[in-house]
Amino acid sequence: MATSSTDTRGRKSGRKRPILISVGVFLVIVIAFVVWLGYESYTAQSSLTATRDSATQAKDALLDGDSAGAEAAAARASESANDAVSATTSIPFSIFKAVPYIGSPLKSVAQISDVVQGLADDVLAPASAAGASLNPSSLVEGGGKVDTAALRDAQPVLQQTSIAADELSERAQQVEEPAFLGVVDDARTSLIDQTHELANLLTNTRIASELLPSMLGDSGPRSYFLAFQTNAEARGTGGLLGGYGIIRAENGTARVDTLGSNNELEFLQQPIDLGPEYNALWAPRNTTTDFRNSNASPHFPYAGQIWSSMWTEQTGEVLNGAIATDPIALSYILSATGPVALADGEQITADNVVEITLSTAYSRFGDDQLARKAYLQEIAAAVVQKMTTGAAPTRSLLDAVGRAGSEGRIAIWSADPAEQAILDGTKVGHVLPDSPAPYANVVVNNAGGNKLDYYLTRDITYSAESCTAGTRKSTVTATLTNNVDPNGLTPYVASTFQPNVPYGTNESIVYLYGTQGAKITSMKVNGITGFSIQAGTELGHPVQAAYLTIPPGKSQTVSWALEEPSAPGEATAPVQPLVDQPAVRIDVPQC
Repeated sequence: MATSSTDTRGRKSGRKRPILISVGVFLVIVIAFVVWLGYESYTAQSSLTATRDSATQAKDALLDGDSAGAEAAAARASESANDAVSATTSIPFSIFKAVPYIGSPLKSVAQISDVVQGLADDVLAPASAAGASLNPSSLVEGGGKVDTAALRDAQPVLQQTSIAADELSERAQQVEEPAFLGVVDDARTSLIDQTHELANLLTNTRIASELLPSMLGDSGPRSYFLAFQTNAEARGTGGLLGGYGIIRAENGTARVDTLGSNNELEFLQQPIDLGPEYNALWAPRNTTTDFRNSNASPHFPYAGQIWSSMWTEQTGEVLNGAIATDPIALSYILSATGPVALADGEQITADNVVEITLSTAYSRFGDDQLARKAYLQEIAAAVVQKMTTGAAPTRSLLDAVGRAGSEGRIAIWSADPAEQAILDGTKVGHVLPDSPAPYANVVVNNAGGNKLDYYLTRDITYSAESCTAGTRKSTVTATLTNNVDPNGLTPYVASTFQPNVPYGTNESIVYLYGTQGAKITSMKVNGITGFSIQAGTELGHPVQAAYLTIPPGKSQTVSWALEEPSAPGEATAPVQPLVDQPAVRIDVPQC
């Protein structure tokens, strides 16, 4: 019996219907899955944005002394962070983030969410409980007295949160860069910056809680040598010791008295002994007897000990430590406190204090050095009085002090071994590191007895080979440029000890402090093998120096070749706190 075409089409249509239904169901599932993924992605993104905003609000509230606001913002941050984590652990998110390349942004978002959740729960929430210790206004009582008891009470929470913040900062840096989607990479970068900033804040606050109570004399009076460094004449820790004061601290209150200029300091007759290694390197420059060379080494504890020993021999008073600062730090402070007025009405501001103290004061007073030093002493006294009037420090003032400390423009040494052990791990400790991690420190000491380093600029490069053996070769190069126009400058500023050199010539001894345990194999000046005028070791770091003579408008380049240990750790090249902000480039692979 023949089959009609109608029956055939019916059977074919019947066979297709289940296939079409299956395809349709599959498409519905795919669409639903994509919609679900889109919803979870949107939830994660919006939750992360909310967490970021709440975290910023919590941090600002803490610094403003608003404990209730900080706790509320921390709670909001925790809630939105949990929402973000929930979204990034959903089924569609988990599946797609495992897909190579396509899932890269989702994987980054998931890692970001994990860090953000830890930031909210492990740092912001408990830090809110220590809100008072993060708020300068609540810590400073009438007359400028610091509530050291509150700082001590906050130490456990600050210890807990600073450790957590450091760990989260490390995790944030390990978040994978997404293969595409710039918005995700922007979020990753923002997270790195935010966690790093918060970790620094909490670490610095923890250190302050550990140091300030004892250093401010809550268990007995303390006294410190205060050094004002003149960066126009470079020394290892910054500049020549130009003026000084004595800080008195007791029961949380500090004041400065006995302000004086360096011509009031006497040469030591019985100098301190800093050990054979130090003596071998620095004895020819009389650093332990002559205040003019006392801070030639960049290791600030040496300068602090020398200054304290000078004061003890001269007065009989034993000091508890030393603190140093410079005019650039004063400019940061004046930007926060506002200008100071001298007796004649002259305004010293953040914009003019550096130029006045390091340049124009020399031309104003000419050969009358006593008058110039009295003028600089008046400026220092006015700034000190401005800072110690009893008003609570503002956030801007704390930021200014923090910036100066991070640049090495505030340095602190304590005679108390326990306090110094804490300072050793900070920027204000200004110490040579006791570590074999890659390190290159280019240090300038003025050799002309003038003030030409105000016009000096530096360019520094530190590069090394990959870590394929126990040691590797590295190179450090420093170019110094003398930008002075000597016309009109006084001989005190622009002349040198050396005859037959052009007026305004910068003469510098330029040192390299290499990686601990490294060997300096050669040194060249302008590409020609140079003569080392000073060499040795300091705290295990190899040291070698070249003498550079730099006429006005010219540059000189010195380079060192080294063989250094292939040791783990990030390479560092600290910047000596002079007037310029040098370009520093580091190309050193991590081992």
